[in-house]
Amino acid sequence: MAAAAAAAAAAPPADPPDSSPAASSPPRPSPEELVARAVAPVKPAFLRPPPVRDAPKDEGKANDGGAVVAEKKSKRQLKRERKQEQKSSSHLCIEVGKSGNVSSCKYGDSCRFSHDIDAYLAQKPADLEGTCPFTNLDQLCPYGLTCRFLGTHKDIHAASGNLSEKHEINALNKDIQKLLWKNKYKFPKASAQIKLLGLKEVIKSKPDAANDDKKVNHDNLDGNDDENKEPLCNPPVNAECDSTLCEELDRSEGEPLIDNSIPCVEPRPTKKSKVESDEIDKHGAGTLNTNTESEDPNLSNGLEPSNNASSCRTDLITTPHLREKKIIDFREKLYLAPLTTVGNLPFRRLCKTLGADITCGEMAMCTNLLQGQASEWALLRRHSSEDLFGVQICGAYPDTVARTVELVDNECSVDFIDINMGCPIDIVVNKGAGSSLLTKPMRIKSIVQAASTVTEKPLTVKVRTAFFEGRNRADSIVSDIYDWGASAITVHGRSRQQRYSKLADWDYIYQCAQKAPDQLHVVGNGDVFSFTDWNKHVSGCSKISTCMIARGALIKPWIFTEVKEQRHWDITSGERFNILKDFVSFGLEHWGSDSKGVETTRYFLLEWLSYTCRYIPVGLLDVIPQRLNWRPPSYCGRDDLETLMISDSSADWIRISEMLLGKVPEGFTFTPKHKSNAYDRAENG
Repeated sequence: MAAAAAAAAAAPPADPPDSSPAASSPPRPSPEELVARAVAPVKPAFLRPPPVRDAPKDEGKANDGGAVVAEKKSKRQLKRERKQEQKSSSHLCIEVGKSGNVSSCKYGDSCRFSHDIDAYLAQKPADLEGTCPFTNLDQLCPYGLTCRFLGTHKDIHAASGNLSEKHEINALNKDIQKLLWKNKYKFPKASAQIKLLGLKEVIKSKPDAANDDKKVNHDNLDGNDDENKEPLCNPPVNAECDSTLCEELDRSEGEPLIDNSIPCVEPRPTKKSKVESDEIDKHGAGTLNTNTESEDPNLSNGLEPSNNASSCRTDLITTPHLREKKIIDFREKLYLAPLTTVGNLPFRRLCKTLGADITCGEMAMCTNLLQGQASEWALLRRHSSEDLFGVQICGAYPDTVARTVELVDNECSVDFIDINMGCPIDIVVNKGAGSSLLTKPMRIKSIVQAASTVTEKPLTVKVRTAFFEGRNRADSIVSDIYDWGASAITVHGRSRQQRYSKLADWDYIYQCAQKAPDQLHVVGNGDVFSFTDWNKHVSGCSKISTCMIARGALIKPWIFTEVKEQRHWDITSGERFNILKDFVSFGLEHWGSDSKGVETTRYFLLEWLSYTCRYIPVGLLDVIPQRLNWRPPSYCGRDDLETLMISDSSADWIRISEMLLGKVPEGFTFTPKHKSNAYDRAENG
């Protein structure tokens, strides 16, 4: 805390200015008038003139905090610099750093990283204040010599913990990733459901060889020898068709297959097709044609093909009815919304300690998950403290979403799966996903029907009121979505056009809830920023199960404590600083305690601080509670640390990070990623 006190002492003075108004100054508006104008009614004793910030002396475009934006470099230049850095002593081999033994690296002298331990330790930055997070867990630090808390490591024989002990699950298995890369992962349930619904199977894979083509033609049981017709399935090379079963299927031509058998379809190719899905014929969607292909059942589990495959069809457990699925009771549980960038695992873990009941991972794109992208799979990670956890996926087509749901259901431990149909981001909307689906209700129906039947876990959907403002249509979806297979629906009370501007329309959310069937959980979302907001919205309509808390949790994650204890917490700067310390500790445990992990933790801490600066302490307000749309005047805190925390300058956010993670690297810059951390500006809709 010595460094924290020293940094806080350098902050702007916290002494409140003289509150006596000058004779010539206009009278100050009353708190009620300020609230009507969406201005935060800060007590006059804490008001101060806006700070004057000097323009940066260095060349380059400066951001709001005065930091210089670095010049962009080409990919080739970055790659060349990265290779040069790897050869330097600053990049120690991972295996050598972990064990402290040069001979531990299996690549030996051919390793592209440095093995010079003495040179690395000579140039390594000084250790940070505090204790290694893995030492606190009584575990061996997996980062060894590269840890920035090396001096606090216990003797290797004294530590009783296990190096391989993990508190996080849902990591991407390397074998599964290779299958996804090679487009060999099988999705029998999703493929079957797409056909059952009468939708086009637009996902086809190219045959591997001419021999495979001949075998597929031989196994084509409907007798159609048209070479231009693309087969439904390419069986594995080592698999042999059971001729007896094929003859039986030939004799039964024209009869539907049994309910728990499906034809096999190859997985999705790398390039995505944009063919529109056909509509569903309710009277004719219950039967399949008699075309079946040879398939190794091991492939449906993502395993290697077996040499003794002997079946021409894949048996599948009959899909359970919605009422037979596991039910999650959302009623009056504190639900932390899936939050892009800031809603990472350490932040969710922090919210769990502050009282959150339900957590959900960041939105993951279906196509990226199906391609085995490690960065996208990292969004599905789950900590052991998240006892009620879901993942959120986003896709534009029924086959894509259904395959992703089946993949997540097979490879991850989750309690529910949420489909995002309300994301307003342009790059998502332009691909036909997110809130763009609100303009295609029949596409929504196909997606929910296809996805809900490939998993026994509850399927939930998140939507906005509409795509265009004034053309609300979420109520027309709510009345039918339970019959399509959804267990719950979250309604964000804004349109896509609004983004995050204006207040959420809770009257319309209540209207949607009234149209929902009794079995469907309806979750409201928008502008929940205090326990009074939560109480008001939950009690405002008997059919509202709970409220999802999003930006309110970003700005003050202790809102979960306030709701559970039913009080306005006038939290001190010291208590807020301890919460930041907990986040940093969780971040170092998740991203690593080496230099790279420290800087990754710093980045996400700064992203979070760009939201927390909007919190106005309860003791500084004439009217409580604070509302999300209030614009604060220029004011100071009750002490230097509180004044530093309420600053909207990125330079001050960096100073707070230095109090927790040491000095930033030379040339460090930071600009917030999201526009939604600002107030209601024009670019927000």
